[in-house]
Amino acid sequence: MLKQQIQGDMKAAMKSGDKRTLGTIRLLLAAIKQIEVDSRTEVDDVQVLAILDKMVKQRRDSITQYESAGRSELAEQELFEIGVLKEYLPQPLSDDEIAAMVTDAIASCGAETMRDMGKVMGQLKPKMQGRADMGAVSALIKQQLGS
Repeated sequence: MLKQQIQGDMKAAMKSGDKRTLGTIRLLLAAIKQIEVDSRTEVDDVQVLAILDKMVKQRRDSITQYESAGRSELAEQELFEIGVLKEYLPQPLSDDEIAAMVTDAIASCGAETMRDMGKVMGQLKPKMQGRADMGAVSALIKQQLGS
């Protein structure tokens, strides 16, 4: 399970004295623990991937803000954290794979208008979680349904 891998990596980072990696992994484990406490259940790999996606997205947003404020050292820290978090994400999908999956999902749902977008996203999200930027996928669906 992904959670056990993350915990093992935390122990390895502690032993090696890699404080930057350790800090990032601790943030990740804290986010996982928060979800577990809130929902009173053990998280599975799908939920861990969703947490990872959210954390990477937050860091990308922070990088944009830090760079516009001229805080390059903070942007570099966020970039480092993204690198650590991405180690736990599966291999990203190519643009061609994403386009094919969107086309297949639209066909299998029988989606014809923007009203059907929720059906298409519902079918794609579990398959693409952690492997594609869902904002870009949403834009692609809108483009295909809008035409």
